[in-house]
Amino acid sequence: MGALTLLAQTQADAIQMPYRALMVGYAIFIPALLLLNYMTKSGVIARATTKEAIRQPVFLLMTALGLTVITINVWVPFFSLGDDTKMYIDCGLATVLICSLLHCVWTASVSVADEIEGKTAMTLLSKPINRRQFVFGKYIGIFQSALIMIAILGVVFFFLTYYKFHYDQKESAQEQTPLVYFRAVSWLPFQMPFMNRVYFEVARSILPGLTLIGMEVAVMTAVSVAISTRVPMMVNMIVCFAVFVIGNLSSVLVQSNVQNVFVRFFARLFATILPGLDHFNMSAAVSTGKIIPPEYIGLAGLYCLAYVAAMLMVGMWLFEDRDLA
Repeated sequence: MGALTLLAQTQADAIQMPYRALMVGYAIFIPALLLLNYMTKSGVIARATTKEAIRQPVFLLMTALGLTVITINVWVPFFSLGDDTKMYIDCGLATVLICSLLHCVWTASVSVADEIEGKTAMTLLSKPINRRQFVFGKYIGIFQSALIMIAILGVVFFFLTYYKFHYDQKESAQEQTPLVYFRAVSWLPFQMPFMNRVYFEVARSILPGLTLIGMEVAVMTAVSVAISTRVPMMVNMIVCFAVFVIGNLSSVLVQSNVQNVFVRFFARLFATILPGLDHFNMSAAVSTGKIIPPEYIGLAGLYCLAYVAAMLMVGMWLFEDRDLA
């Protein structure tokens, strides 16, 4: 029996702490975001930016691409010797991350850099809104649009993970009898097992991974917004790509036994200045059924908040003396 099955059966007997901690975090984060949107001047810009970002073709394209890949992978054989569900979860989390990151970087370039270059930012700043509120509102709006994309992909990913585990168990003759099946209807080409706690626990195991992806997207959005206050879209996308690659490799180089002095020096320099994105990459742990401790998620959230605040201050400093005329 696979690791995911054993873990799911263990979790089915008791509610695990990571999920309680996540629910508490969501209950604090979502109302705070709503208050920020409707009780501050930056919230006005944030709401307008979110609506604009959702209407962009790149949002629809990335969402459709993510849904297509996640759906097709349900029936794609991974040839993993009985661990297809683990590979499916790993690929699904990577798909959500890539789609949301591409959307954020592109939208930050269009929403911030193009508005500055096109002089439309002057219209907003002529109202009782200062430059710091403009940058902060743009960041919140872009990040909110990414959260909407992650939520859409996450909901579909959850139910398809549920079905994928059932599908793999049935293919390997290890299926557990579900309590109820959805009745076959014209728009549903397959029967879906319902109310099976083991399948539910496997599907629920993607929540910590999706939460960490949201944190990584928050960090990269802050980097992109800060850079967009000074450089055009193409430069912003190249720099963000370099930050993403180096941010996932710098800590690995620091911990490795590389003897080259220059490599170790620059690895430590990049690990200090650039975000440690590998701290948010827990897809391998999630796909293999390991429980991510709530303490780790909490520390990752604090690190995300600190780095986002630092990058937004850098962006505000860069934008403070930017000539808009």
